[in-house]
Amino acid sequence: MIHISKNTISQMEKVERLNLINSCTGYKSANLIATKSESGESNVAIFSSITHLGSDPALLGFIMRPTTVPRDTYKNIKETGFFTVNHITDNMIADAHHTSANYDFGISEFDKTNLEEEYKKEIDFPFVKGSPVQLLCKYLNEYHIQENNTIHIVASIEHLFYDPILEHEKGWLQLDKVNVVSLNGLDGYCLPKLIDRFEYARKDTSTKSFF
Repeated sequence: MIHISKNTISQMEKVERLNLINSCTGYKSANLIATKSESGESNVAIFSSITHLGSDPALLGFIMRPTTVPRDTYKNIKETGFFTVNHITDNMIADAHHTSANYDFGISEFDKTNLEEEYKKEIDFPFVKGSPVQLLCKYLNEYHIQENNTIHIVASIEHLFYDPILEHEKGWLQLDKVNVVSLNGLDGYCLPKLIDRFEYARKDTSTKSFF
């Protein structure tokens, strides 16, 4: 095993450190967050930090990098209180990754990629067309993480849309059916594949596979 200490990590060149630390914690979600400003300008950006926080009520969270520079996603969420989360499939990864480019404040990534806005009845916030799972979320709270000056956004899931092919008979969504991707590090896109399912784990009882 290669051993790298905290002291060695701190002395690494920036990109080398970013690549190592962003990948060593494992696979991450890959999602597009779409927003709209009060004046009607849309925005879309890729995030790898969206996590499940609870199912009753249905909550999720994500990390926003320091707002020492303008960030359209954060600005729009604070203005309107809503945003959408959109899963990324293997045929979307080049455009999804391009949304991480540092465009000037106010320029929509929808205009700089092949990603298209999609609107649902009575919802005035953009989803990403073609995404097989789409969530409309409402901003609830934010928590400042003082150790690195980031912000943890907490939101409720207000509406959920998904491709019916994903729905398993047990009620969960089998994402590999439509090639939903995950991230390995900053820029490595991967295709997870379901390999097994297990019954609810009980102490002193052998784990039983559904397969």
